[in-house]
Amino acid sequence: MMSAMRSWTQPWRIGLMLAALVLLGGCTEMFGNPPGGGDTAQATSPVDTPTGQDAEDAVIGQREHPRIIATYGGIYSDRPAEIMLAHIVGRLLTAAGQPNTQYTITVLDTADVNAFALPGGYIYVTRGILALANDTSEIAAVLAHEIAHVVLHHARARSNKQRTDQLVDKVMTGVFGQANDAAAQQQSRLSMAAFSQQQELEADQKGIEIASGAGYDPFAASRFLAAMGRFSKFSYGDAAQADDFLSSHPSTPDRIQKATALAQSMPAGGERDRKAYMDAIDGLAFGASPQQGTIIGQRYIQPALKFTFTVPDGYKLQTGQGAVVGIAGDSEAVRFDSAEVPQSLSLTDYLKSGWIAGLDPNSVNEATVNGMDTATGTAKTDQWSFRVSVARFQGEVVRFIFAAKSDSARFEQGAEATLASFRPTTPADLSQIRKVSVKIITARAGDTAASLALRMASMSRGIDLFYVLNNLLPGDPVVAGQQYKIITVN
Repeated sequence: MMSAMRSWTQPWRIGLMLAALVLLGGCTEMFGNPPGGGDTAQATSPVDTPTGQDAEDAVIGQREHPRIIATYGGIYSDRPAEIMLAHIVGRLLTAAGQPNTQYTITVLDTADVNAFALPGGYIYVTRGILALANDTSEIAAVLAHEIAHVVLHHARARSNKQRTDQLVDKVMTGVFGQANDAAAQQQSRLSMAAFSQQQELEADQKGIEIASGAGYDPFAASRFLAAMGRFSKFSYGDAAQADDFLSSHPSTPDRIQKATALAQSMPAGGERDRKAYMDAIDGLAFGASPQQGTIIGQRYIQPALKFTFTVPDGYKLQTGQGAVVGIAGDSEAVRFDSAEVPQSLSLTDYLKSGWIAGLDPNSVNEATVNGMDTATGTAKTDQWSFRVSVARFQGEVVRFIFAAKSDSARFEQGAEATLASFRPTTPADLSQIRKVSVKIITARAGDTAASLALRMASMSRGIDLFYVLNNLLPGDPVVAGQQYKIITVN
């Protein structure tokens, strides 16, 4: 059964292994962005054609928007959430004095708890951050913070300092032999939101002013920063934070205190509207996206493109952008991805075309596996041995690249068995995929935080997760008739 929590495997560890896979050609994203990915939500009013610096900002945003979507695994389609976000942003824009400005709001299909903005009015929130918020004022605080960055021209200043296309291109190259794509992707994600500490504090202040002016609870910003701190500690412990909102928007007790102090100077009694928010996120996907593939033990199942394969015992798999990677100890690694190869080019010629360093051309052999044309070969560099297999599937060429510090019969057998396991999915395979989602429940008389937390007791660390997601502590009372979040696995 798929875990309800995302696997927080450290990508740099995999990078140490996969950096050995020295390839000269990039990979396509065969399963990184499955079809039917949904639409972005827009908060719009009649606008004039942008000119000057505004026009340049628009060009930057339009150019980088699809790359951002690809980096974060695609667009998450959830109409109730999109309508809610567009309504909130419309109010915030009016309060910010920009009622005629167009903003594009995109929900990204990732469990990362993050939000950020690009020049040209592009604002992004992840479904991970939607799952953590508990009312409209908290998500309004996040959106107002990002709008503030744009209003204060922080995104423009950052773009001038380090062009966004250079950042994202590092993610999209997919070229081995440098840092692996998972590590580069993480670094790019952090860079996308890397404002200075002073800019963050300025955006905090401006964002709280905007949210309060729009009629939302001004204390939501400090409340949600604290909640994100709890979630970060739950997810990563005391180790360095991964690529989330807090690592790119540094949160400190001093920052929370400043936000609280500013809120105290704002009009009291702002909107929180917990019920409307809970209704909008009921059924929200939680954790890793099944559309990017599901890992069940040693098996990877891709439901969108309907294929599956199994790696040998000892390998720990992890999905990445456009690839599945795995490691076995400190001496073996595997990567699965796809590439566009002309049908007129034989798989043997493709293997010999120069993208594999150290390939032994005499080792290349073709075969038919599970009705598919395949080719395999071996390669060797100073420190690594490789076994590379390619197969034609659905008009693409899929690739298995195994790397080991030393070759062996066991290593060879594992690579061969993995290729032999690659096949189209069956209904039985797809039935193993579990849907993990947010479910909204209503507290009854006599319920407590502890009794509601028991609804998640069957999950690993589920009780602790319940408290974090609802920003509760074990002894806290709950309000009869009020809605709370649990995570379900179906």
